[in-house]
Amino acid sequence: MKIEALGIIGAGQMGSGIAQVSAAAGIDVIIYDLNASSVERMVSSIELNLDRLVAKDKISWQDRDGTLARIVGTTDLAPLAGADFIIEAATEDVRIKQSILQDVGQIRKAECIIASNTSSVSITKLAATLKDAPNFIGMHFFNPVPAMGLVEIIRGIRTSDHAVAVTIEFAKTIGKTPILVNNSPGFVVNRVLVPMINEAIFLLQEGVASKEAIDAAMTMGANHPLGPLKLADLIGLDTCLAIMTVLHRDFGDSKYRPAKLLQEMVDAGQLGRKTSQGFYTYQ
Repeated sequence: MKIEALGIIGAGQMGSGIAQVSAAAGIDVIIYDLNASSVERMVSSIELNLDRLVAKDKISWQDRDGTLARIVGTTDLAPLAGADFIIEAATEDVRIKQSILQDVGQIRKAECIIASNTSSVSITKLAATLKDAPNFIGMHFFNPVPAMGLVEIIRGIRTSDHAVAVTIEFAKTIGKTPILVNNSPGFVVNRVLVPMINEAIFLLQEGVASKEAIDAAMTMGANHPLGPLKLADLIGLDTCLAIMTVLHRDFGDSKYRPAKLLQEMVDAGQLGRKTSQGFYTYQ
């Protein structure tokens, strides 16, 4: 099954990135968001990203214009009815995702595959929202989408072989390397990565070392490209907290309890790069 028309729900950072790489691969993209200003910002953001690629001689002006021409933003869900594949890229909130999937299930065409871009939410649980659960699957893209090559393809208990095959082929078409994983809290990357970030926050909370020292220890001592606290700021502290909350709840293991400092920073609205203030300050 060839994907010619892609629907994306959510014009945030992840939806924007998925739209850009998909349109660059020759796929027509319709991106939906309730907020018209979010749609406008998304298109402007993609245009700016493409302009940077042109300036670096990574793409031509013709490629840039062709990519933009294949992206349409809308505040009306109805146009997504013609999509071959729909990706829900809303916030990491089960109830919000379930509500969106219920609406999508009413308008999508029968053969359309629906995927949730999630970093921790159960694909099996979300699939129960849909009448056609075999056509539902998880796709965990990484931020920033245009630069990150990996996509976790998450198979729920009712996901069909057909949906898996189509999704893997789609991921390859847009230049990503897919890995197939079974549904489990945090999947693979975040089950390993986010508890490490959480432990780094515990170190800071307990006064074991400064934020700079913790990050330097992991970049120079473990050869990580980015320290865990800077990485947390990049991911978003609210996202890190949401993932740790899911791991703690679903495994029932105290080793996954979120650090108190993480919770306090989220409560304070200091979420990292997206709010210009996290463990570090950004201009």
